[in-house]
Amino acid sequence: MLARPDTYRCIECGLPYQASGFSYYHGELEQGPAYWTDRGILCSPKCSLAHYRKRAADGTLQQAPAPDPFEVQTVTRR
Repeated sequence: MLARPDTYRCIECGLPYQASGFSYYHGELEQGPAYWTDRGILCSPKCSLAHYRKRAADGTLQQAPAPDPFEVQTVTRR
Protein backbone atom coordinates (compact mmCIF):
# COMPACT_ATOMS: atom_id res chain seq x y z
CA MET A 1 0.00 0.00 0.00
CA LEU A 2 1.26 3.48 -0.82
CA ALA A 3 2.09 5.83 2.00
CA ARG A 4 0.17 9.11 1.95
CA PRO A 5 -0.02 12.06 4.32
CA ASP A 6 -2.90 12.13 6.77
CA THR A 7 -5.51 14.39 5.16
CA TYR A 8 -6.61 15.65 8.57
CA ARG A 9 -3.24 17.04 9.66
CA CYS A 10 -1.44 20.23 8.77
CA ILE A 11 0.83 19.43 5.83
CA GLU A 12 3.54 21.74 7.18
CA CYS A 13 3.81 20.96 10.90
CA GLY A 14 1.65 17.85 11.33
CA LEU A 15 -0.78 19.38 13.86
CA PRO A 16 -3.95 17.25 13.89
CA TYR A 17 -7.22 18.82 12.78
CA GLN A 18 -9.30 19.80 15.85
CA ALA A 19 -6.18 20.13 18.04
CA SER A 20 -5.69 23.20 20.18
CA GLY A 21 -4.15 25.94 18.06
CA PHE A 22 -5.69 24.86 14.74
CA SER A 23 -7.28 27.82 12.90
CA TYR A 24 -10.84 27.42 11.61
CA TYR A 25 -12.76 29.46 9.06
CA HIS A 26 -14.48 32.28 10.97
CA GLY A 27 -13.10 30.65 14.14
CA GLU A 28 -15.72 27.88 14.00
CA LEU A 29 -14.83 24.18 13.85
CA GLU A 30 -18.00 23.49 11.87
CA GLN A 31 -16.78 25.81 9.10
CA GLY A 32 -13.64 23.72 8.46
CA PRO A 33 -10.00 24.78 8.24
CA ALA A 34 -9.15 28.42 7.61
CA TYR A 35 -6.28 27.53 5.28
CA TRP A 36 -5.89 24.84 2.64
CA THR A 37 -4.13 24.10 -0.62
CA ASP A 38 -4.37 21.50 -3.35
CA ARG A 39 -1.96 19.39 -1.29
CA GLY A 40 -3.85 19.42 2.03
CA ILE A 41 -4.89 21.56 4.97
CA LEU A 42 -2.81 24.07 6.92
CA CYS A 43 -3.28 24.91 10.60
CA SER A 44 -2.24 28.56 10.83
CA PRO A 45 -1.12 31.67 8.98
CA LYS A 46 2.47 30.73 9.89
CA CYS A 47 2.19 27.33 8.17
CA SER A 48 0.30 28.85 5.25
CA LEU A 49 3.13 31.31 4.61
CA ALA A 50 5.78 28.61 5.04
CA HIS A 51 3.97 26.41 2.51
CA TYR A 52 3.63 29.32 0.07
CA ARG A 53 7.34 30.12 0.34
CA LYS A 54 8.34 26.47 -0.24
CA ARG A 55 6.14 26.23 -3.32
CA ALA A 56 7.37 29.56 -4.66
CA ALA A 57 10.97 28.37 -4.28
CA ASP A 58 10.08 25.07 -6.01
CA GLY A 59 8.16 26.84 -8.78
CA THR A 60 4.99 24.88 -7.97
CA LEU A 61 2.57 27.63 -6.92
CA GLN A 62 -1.09 26.94 -7.57
CA GLN A 63 -2.55 28.53 -10.68
CA ALA A 64 -6.15 28.48 -9.40
CA PRO A 65 -7.82 28.29 -5.98
CA ALA A 66 -7.97 24.79 -4.49
CA PRO A 67 -11.42 23.34 -3.79
CA ASP A 68 -12.59 23.20 -0.18
CA PRO A 69 -11.23 19.87 1.14
CA PHE A 70 -14.25 19.33 3.41
CA GLU A 71 -16.93 20.18 0.89
CA VAL A 72 -18.98 17.15 -0.06
CA GLN A 73 -18.85 16.55 -3.78
CA THR A 74 -21.85 14.94 -5.36
CA VAL A 75 -21.53 12.90 -8.49
CA THR A 76 -24.34 12.98 -10.98
CA ARG A 77 -24.88 9.69 -12.75
CA ARG A 78 -26.76 9.37 -15.98
